[in-house]
Amino acid sequence: MINFNYETDFKLSNEAKYAKWIAQVIVSEGCVEGDINYIFCDDDYLHNVNVNYLNHDTLTDIISFDYSVGNKLHGDVFISVERVADNAQDFSVSFDEELKRVMVHGILHYCGYKDKSDSDQLTMRSKEDHYITQVP
Repeated sequence: MINFNYETDFKLSNEAKYAKWIAQVIVSEGCVEGDINYIFCDDDYLHNVNVNYLNHDTLTDIISFDYSVGNKLHGDVFISVERVADNAQDFSVSFDEELKRVMVHGILHYCGYKDKSDSDQLTMRSKEDHYITQVP
């Protein structure tokens, strides 16, 4: 089950649409949907998660904790909507497009995709671009 939680005033306009999209991404990648929690928050909230759980004293747009078992995906995806908005401006894209990119990015990590090397980043970006166009 895909759940949406809010630690800020931001709310998705159509949760059912996004849940259906993420479910389709999971199936397309040959995985099974488990419990996926999206937590939308602000920079301070996500910075605290980053410091307390990962020992990283930096701002970030997304942190995903993967609890998957085999190909059944489970996890918590924390997204700073402030960082998404700033990144959208920096990359000259809409907030909506950047939000979709970050949402699918976390799921793609659960599906086994990495983004540490240049080639892994290219693969991840290609997958993100592909799935962003498939939002119903």
